[in-house]
This record gives sequence, structure tokens and C-alpha cells, in this order.
Amino acid sequence: MYLGGKWYSLQTKEGRYNDADPIGVLDVTILSNLVLDRILGIKDLRTDKRIDFVGGIRGLGELSRRVDSGEMKVAFALYPVSMEQLINIADTGNIMPPKTTWFEPKLRSGLAIHSLD
Repeated sequence: MYLGGKWYSLQTKEGRYNDADPIGVLDVTILSNLVLDRILGIKDLRTDKRIDFVGGIRGLGELSRRVDSGEMKVAFALYPVSMEQLINIADTGNIMPPKTTWFEPKLRSGLAIHSLD
């Protein structure tokens, strides 16, 4: 979390999420449920005007710049979803939460797709 010109490391207290829930263990879900919703009252990540998304490729510098400039009040940097987490979510028939499907590098599949079947 970047606030007031300083970076802070936030850790979830034990028992605040379900380890068996493939979506519940994601950083974005924990942040959404415990901070954005409960503390800041942000209920919908897709539509709330008080939240914005900065792609990982732009880095921590972009997050701190936006807070330091006064454009935003606080910034959160999250670990990316691992391939294991992504596979667990897909295997259980779940859908990825908002703001978790940013991948770099971007695939060039818009030009041509070849089926491997």
C-alpha cells in the first residue's frame, strides 16, 4: 500500500479467508473484501469511480506518481495471480474476479489462432 509518500506491506491475519476457496485466496479478493469494501465502501470494482486500475507493466513508480500528484489518495500493488491459482480457478469452474486477468506479454492471437486439437 502506498500512502502519504511511503510504501507499507499489508498482511492478512490468519483465519480471515478460506484456504480451500481458489478465489478467496487471491490477493485481489482479500483486498476487495477486507479493505476496499469494508473500510472504503467500494462495492463494485468495475463501476465505482473512486477506483482505477494500473497495469503491472507500468510499475510501482506509476502508482506512487498518481498518489503523489493528488490524482489518487492511496495505491495498492498486488502479487500477480500464479499459473497454479489460475488453473485451480478454471478447474473448479469459477470465473476470475475483476482486475485479475492482466497478463504480460500480450498474446498476438488477434492476428491468427491455430487450434492444437
